[in-house]
Amino acid sequence: MAESMAGLHRTHRCTETTRAAIGETVTVMGWVQKRRNLGSLIFIDLRDRSGLLQLIFSEEISGKEAFEKAGQLRNEFVIAVTGTVEKRSGAVNTNMETGSIEINAKDIRILSEALTPPFPIEENCNTKDELRLKYRYLDLRRPNIQRNLILRSQVTTLVRNFMTEEGFLEIETPMLCKSTPEGARDYLVPSRVHPGSFYALPQSPQIFKQLLMCSGYDRYFQIARCFRDEDLRADRQPEFTQIDMELSFVDIDDVIDVNERLLQRVFKEVCGVDVQLPIQRMPYAEAMARFGSDKPDLRFGLEIQDVSETVKNCEFVVFKSALEAGGVVRGINVEGQGSLGRKKIDAYVNFAKGIGAKGLAYMQITPDGTIKCPFAKFMQPEEIQALADAMGAKAGDLMFFAADKESAVCNILGALRLELAKNLGILEGNKEFRFVWITEFPLLEYSEEENRFVAMHHPFTMPMEEDLQYIDSDPGRVRAKAYDIVLNGTELGGGSVRIHQSDIQEKMFEVLGFTKESAYEQFGFLINAFKYGVPPHAGLAYGLDRMIMLMTGSDSIREVIAFPKVKDASDLMSEAPSAVDPKQLSELFLETIAPEEV
Repeated sequence: MAESMAGLHRTHRCTETTRAAIGETVTVMGWVQKRRNLGSLIFIDLRDRSGLLQLIFSEEISGKEAFEKAGQLRNEFVIAVTGTVEKRSGAVNTNMETGSIEINAKDIRILSEALTPPFPIEENCNTKDELRLKYRYLDLRRPNIQRNLILRSQVTTLVRNFMTEEGFLEIETPMLCKSTPEGARDYLVPSRVHPGSFYALPQSPQIFKQLLMCSGYDRYFQIARCFRDEDLRADRQPEFTQIDMELSFVDIDDVIDVNERLLQRVFKEVCGVDVQLPIQRMPYAEAMARFGSDKPDLRFGLEIQDVSETVKNCEFVVFKSALEAGGVVRGINVEGQGSLGRKKIDAYVNFAKGIGAKGLAYMQITPDGTIKCPFAKFMQPEEIQALADAMGAKAGDLMFFAADKESAVCNILGALRLELAKNLGILEGNKEFRFVWITEFPLLEYSEEENRFVAMHHPFTMPMEEDLQYIDSDPGRVRAKAYDIVLNGTELGGGSVRIHQSDIQEKMFEVLGFTKESAYEQFGFLINAFKYGVPPHAGLAYGLDRMIMLMTGSDSIREVIAFPKVKDASDLMSEAPSAVDPKQLSELFLETIAPEEV
């Protein structure tokens, strides 16, 4: 039977009980992690969010009733224990923070009994994700998950303190918004009082934070909940959290400055990591050329090299046809892997084909300097040597080459670079935090699917002034005043200087295919607000979940979110989404249509 805790008051969490309290009477409360019954003594490891603490029950000190209760305990029973803090009678347990002390228990109350959990409540238990998420309330008791969420709380507290010191105001923006057509799909919310009309949950507070700048609030921030109805990956969820900010009367350097100091403060105080300022900056074009990605991992080399000029006159049809079609030939030199077996090389070729490559050429230089190259018969010996020289290859090296359109080659070699680093163990044990700003993104990218240019970021991003002359004649050439902050190959956050001149905003809408009418239909309240005096402004938003994932060394953002969804955006614990009562649908003037069977 569960007992009341009336009259009891917890004096310490488990690890708040230290050697300084030896001799004191304390009351601790928590979950039974383990029970060891030695006959005349019963040892209990008590767990709360702070850690573990050993309790000892003996009939002599605890009394017969308390000793018998201790004998009934099972894992995950919730108990309250009062006793005296003493120096540990046995060997010190160096694996426990409280390993040099114990509590000699004098009284115990069983506050709640527990069924046997479906998996062990312990550090890094090897349990299938589906089972963990079905019983997430149990999974959340595990120490590593608790540390992650405690660290997350520390980060948001530090962010709030820093932003307040820097003159930012924390202002909440609406959760029920107007749907907009750009970007990912919206989550829609039907209106009961406006039949046939819908709100959208915000994909970001973008428009509202710009309106706050129009309203003179100067510096805004928010720990903002956002929603996107898109396919999930390890670092994506349908609902997520942003550290969102916007600043007035600033340009790129101002935004980067305040954010570098924010990152420096957070990583120092939470992780003990010294972020050296200024953080490296790299233009988008350079990042794509050297690393095949706009979020490059700079912790290792394996840089991509352009050999188009070197092979431009060769007769190897793969290189020749790609160059004649306006493409490029680029390669990666994998130093010291010249003896890699054919089976492993073929695995890399198949990996490249799996992400869209037509093929992957390779060249090996054995340790004795012999060049082994399947396409050598299509090139002159001096051309093969020139290619190896252009790659900076030496005896014992392996080279891979891709030939295609530049975008395809970047995608293929960028992914291959990461696959090589993973398989070769290049980053094993690497605890480095390597930041880089990626700048000068293209303003627009061409969508083959929609047969038009779309905004790479969003329609309110300011073009670089020197590129405005190309916006009609060559839109793809226009660079944006946009910037992403990347950490270890993951985009932590991104932002841009916003358009504040009405003529440039109208031109942007025009290039994106909006008529004046459709632009007003979607963004009229913002366009009208800009007619009443708008300051130059810029902003940035971090993915808080991704940041915490990297800070904790987790493999997925599910490990740093209290109640995450799975890949189909469902919640295995609460079984959301679910059907609703027909009466609720009727009140919203809705009816459901069963999907057609395939």
